Amino acid sequence: LQDYYVVILCPTEMDIQVRRVLQIPLWSQRVIYLQGSALKDQDLMRAKMDNGEACFILSSRNEVDRTAADHQTILRAWAVKDFAPNCPLYVQILKPENKFHVKFADHVVCEEECKYAMLALNCVCPATSTLITLLVHTSRGQEGQESPEQWQRMYGRCSGNEVYHIRMGDSKFFMEYEGKSFTYAAFHAHKKYGVCLIGIRREENKSILLNPGPRHIMAASDTCFYINITKEENSAFIFKQEEKQKKKGFAGSYDGPSRLPVHSIIASMGTVAMDLQNTECRPANSSKLALPAENGSGTRRPSIAPVLELADTSSLLPCDLLSDQSEDEMTQSDEEGSAVVEYVKGYPPNSPYIGSSPTLCHLLPEKAPFCCLRLDKGCKHNSFEDAKAYGFKNKLIIVSAETAGNGLYNFIVPLRAYYRSRKELNPIVLLLDNKQHHFLEAICCFPMVYYMEGTIDNLDSLLQCGIIYADNLVVVDKESTMSAEEDYMADAKTIVNVQTMFRLFPSLSIITELTHPSNMRFMQFRAKDSYSLALSKLEKRERENGSNLAFMFRLPFAAGRVFSISMLDTLLYQSFVKDYMITITRLLLGLDTTPGSGYLCAMKITEDDLWIRTYGRLFQKLCSSSAEIPIGIYRTESHMFATSEVGARWCSQISINVEDCEDTKDVKEHWGIKTSHHRNSCSSDQSEHPLLRRKSMQWARRLSRKGNKHSSKTAEWISQQRLSLYRRSERQELSELVKNRMKHLGLPTTGYEDVANLTASDVMNRVNLGYLQ
Repeated sequence: LQDYYVVILCPTEMDIQVRRVLQIPLWSQRVIYLQGSALKDQDLMRAKMDNGEACFILSSRNEVDRTAADHQTILRAWAVKDFAPNCPLYVQILKPENKFHVKFADHVVCEEECKYAMLALNCVCPATSTLITLLVHTSRGQEGQESPEQWQRMYGRCSGNEVYHIRMGDSKFFMEYEGKSFTYAAFHAHKKYGVCLIGIRREENKSILLNPGPRHIMAASDTCFYINITKEENSAFIFKQEEKQKKKGFAGSYDGPSRLPVHSIIASMGTVAMDLQNTECRPANSSKLALPAENGSGTRRPSIAPVLELADTSSLLPCDLLSDQSEDEMTQSDEEGSAVVEYVKGYPPNSPYIGSSPTLCHLLPEKAPFCCLRLDKGCKHNSFEDAKAYGFKNKLIIVSAETAGNGLYNFIVPLRAYYRSRKELNPIVLLLDNKQHHFLEAICCFPMVYYMEGTIDNLDSLLQCGIIYADNLVVVDKESTMSAEEDYMADAKTIVNVQTMFRLFPSLSIITELTHPSNMRFMQFRAKDSYSLALSKLEKRERENGSNLAFMFRLPFAAGRVFSISMLDTLLYQSFVKDYMITITRLLLGLDTTPGSGYLCAMKITEDDLWIRTYGRLFQKLCSSSAEIPIGIYRTESHMFATSEVGARWCSQISINVEDCEDTKDVKEHWGIKTSHHRNSCSSDQSEHPLLRRKSMQWARRLSRKGNKHSSKTAEWISQQRLSLYRRSERQELSELVKNRMKHLGLPTTGYEDVANLTASDVMNRVNLGYLQ
């Protein structure tokens, strides 16, 4: 875009931050700032709107009244369309109910739709927000290359991966696979060139299909969408190298000399895969990564079935999406019996706003009465008053929001989509500051969706909504706190509240939305954390080098534990040169569905899957067995730090398209310390390093000073109290506080005791996004 002039038309005077940017020589000659209004034709004439290549209309997201901000955006869009009807419009809207007013625009990004869907997927596919953010950012992959840590160099280099497109008939990557199945083309393109083919678009059809599966036969007129470090047109050196190899008789070798040395897949916690929709029905309890029987006991590495050029129709059984004979119904255990509420598959009958995309979901046969949606109060239909009483089989997902806005609907839909296994559906609890009755009509058709009034800064509210039975807590940014008198202070309350929950419930995965990305450095903050301080220096260095992804090395962001919607601003800008980016992002997030298209899911790698050994073999196994395309791994490592506060730490990272490396020594070391959960936990025992709360010790010292006035018996009692206080760790004090509140509320404390014993209060995460090059 450096070949274009950019005109900024703004009703206010230029602020200091913009002035600094425009003083940079690179931009000073290309960016023109005009003060004016889009509703005035003379100002649009000054900006030469009728000659523009594109017009981007951005909303003021930090306004307290976001609806009013949307109304201003709508008027600006109408004014520009009236003045320059031929100028392509790119509109950013905040609330989904206002989207249909700007439906005429060429490209529209709705913040709340994308935000809630991304936060929801973070709960079931770790670090989805990180994956999407890095994919839509433009980077040359030079971040972190001076770091001494291998994972940071890999992470930085592979942050340069983006989505590109090319017509198959014009592609050297994919041209040879004409007439072959999509799955065959994807596997061999990855094996030969290290590119990840994720989708196609037929010439006669405008719909993009993500992983259409082995039944799709590639045609020369297809448009291929792939992920790589650079687009094919800039990769001519690959083909020259390939021609040399062919002359030497090395064609088809997968062990290219330029591949990155990374650990193989078996050190990962799970894969993010684009699963195939409606192509086959697998038998109940069958593993996609099962060990081949004929080679299971030999010393030779087990072989994997080849990926077929054309689909074997005998192994691909048609599935009826609306059939009740899915794997969930067929595999119900006897003990569940008739007590299990039957779900149906269908489209939600009540959309809370105009313009929401219909998605096939798991639904209740009949709408639940509104009184049954309240988690903490019984009614005439049931007497349950806390999460424990419901007896949920899966961990809860709790969402803390100020109000039940229409965007929250897009949090529920991806988690109730029909392709999610019924046995794996997590109960969803909406913890709302203010209840809105009209929203209950939209959610009463979904199974295991409840609400409760309360806030995250109230411990009683957290305990009543079942936080000790939750795997994930999502904290949504509040509209009322998005602006503050002092810059970057809008997130202060959220950060402190999340830090409190982090200390009280250390095993909980807390996913937080912030107004300002720079504030993510305060998440899970520790003053004496040498590792975080080292990352802070790395971030400063990258910012000085001009990187727009300097925050990517912060551990909470890298693991998908923190997100800011401003990170997706670039999605709208990318659509100027890649008109398909918004569509692909919405398909990945589950906001849109296309018949025959795939979806994003996660798969856990267990000890039984170690025989696969490498990412390349995993790619082949998934392509040949279930026609899935793996696009990343999320793994956990333990690192030791010599600080007074920190013991052994578990660190997780997500990697995309890791190479076929067989570093078995490192792999075994990683596996030996890996937990069985794709969410991270820490194994160090905090009781070995007791931390004293200052208030408690000051109180004990005051008691000891007063002790001279009491009898010797009283002094002895005080001395014993002081000794017991000294021996108590911070972890024990916090546990005692929580258990006392639970007893006061009449809640069982057994669940919290288990959590406190299994985990400690330090959870660190690392994500590594990368592709084979």
